[in-house]
Amino acid sequence: MSDTPASVKEQVGRYGIWNVGLRSEDPARRGAIAEAAAELEELGFGAVWLGGNSATRHATPLLQATKRLVVGTSIQSIWDYTAEDSAAGYAEVEAAHPGRFVLGLGVSHAKLAEQYRRPYSAMVAYLDALDAAGVPVERRVLAALGPKMLQLSRDRAAGTIPYLVTPEHTARAREILGSGPLLAPEFKVVLEEDAERARTVARGYLAMYLQLPNYTSNFLRLGFTEDDVRGGGSDRLIDAVFAWGSESRIRERIEEFRAAGADHVVVQVVTDAEDQDALPVQEWRRLAALLA
Repeated sequence: MSDTPASVKEQVGRYGIWNVGLRSEDPARRGAIAEAAAELEELGFGAVWLGGNSATRHATPLLQATKRLVVGTSIQSIWDYTAEDSAAGYAEVEAAHPGRFVLGLGVSHAKLAEQYRRPYSAMVAYLDALDAAGVPVERRVLAALGPKMLQLSRDRAAGTIPYLVTPEHTARAREILGSGPLLAPEFKVVLEEDAERARTVARGYLAMYLQLPNYTSNFLRLGFTEDDVRGGGSDRLIDAVFAWGSESRIRERIEEFRAAGADHVVVQVVTDAEDQDALPVQEWRRLAALLA
């Protein structure tokens, strides 16, 4: 048997879960988070990606509660954590849980980061600093939408974790990345068969993202129009970036990403829960069953 460590691509498997609630620092939620992480591992998901501006400290409780699950940040903003702090956090979690943490980095958005300047150059400098601090290329991934950041994901990281994309974007990303790097797009699912209810839930969730030019510009590159990104999003846009409908239809939509070149599809279950940190455990169980 080889002693060569498994690559991130080999570790994460076909499907992962993206969630914000699993990064909660509320002490009252610790038990529920640990139980949810253990169940996600048991359900067969290979990785959990912590939404929001997450960091290594948010991954630790999930790693402690599981044996094999890979945990990644999706994403850690380069503006809010210095490369030195990221390297120190990585070293600590790697020592405690070898080979199970992935540092997912991103440049966030101008509306969310006051320091936002020349994001590509800033990411290059950040990766230079991580190299100097000894953070392995194979344990970091980048949030990438446009061609330049995708190329950087190919050349300076283990791959990419694009957020709010379509299978068409995945196909373009695979052409840029080549066959080796990890391509792990996030995809949103509403477990609802009624079109009106599903689209209402989806629009409520998408509204914030349609205020962020990084996403809307990417939609325009993919062939959507200005009308598609106004007013909460057209039906065409909603139906492209969310899966809803019968369980067989939802599975088909998820598999479209794999057919387009994704190695690992990161599924985010979207509900109409008022508490955005609520853990959709029942929905995760349904999702696992339909993907089995």
